[in-house]
Amino acid sequence: QVQLQESGPGLVRPSQTLSLTCTVSGGSITTTPSYWSWIRQPPGKGLRWIGAISYTGSTNYSPSLKSRTSISRDTSKNQFTLQLTSVTPEDTAVYYCARGWGLPPVAVVAGRAVGRADFGSWGQGIQVTVSS
Repeated sequence: QVQLQESGPGLVRPSQTLSLTCTVSGGSITTTPSYWSWIRQPPGKGLRWIGAISYTGSTNYSPSLKSRTSISRDTSKNQFTLQLTSVTPEDTAVYYCARGWGLPPVAVVAGRAVGRADFGSWGQGIQVTVSS
C-alpha cells in the first residue's frame, strides 16, 4: 500500500518561499496513470487543491495560485516538491500531498472544495504557519 509523507519547515516568514517535499513509499511516482497533488486546508476552511504533477512529469496548477506555484519531482528519490513563492499569512494552512489516478477532477481544478474521496491516498498533513 502506498504511503505519502510530507516534510518541510513549519514556519515561514512573509514574502519568503514555502518549500515542502512529499516522500512516497510502497509505489512509484512514475506509475501509469498516477498524478500527485498538493492540497491545503486553511484554518476553519475547506480543503483546496493547489496543483499536481503527473507520472510523466507534466504539471497542472490551480488558476488562483498558478503564478506563485511550482511542483517538481525527483524520480530517483520517489519524491515530489511544492514551492509557493511570496507567501503571506493567508497561506497558513495544513498542507497535504495525495495520489490520484488519471486526471484531477475538473471541478477541483476549477476551485471546488476537495473531498477526501477525490484522492485515493493521502499523507498525514503538515502544519505550515506564515508569520514574522
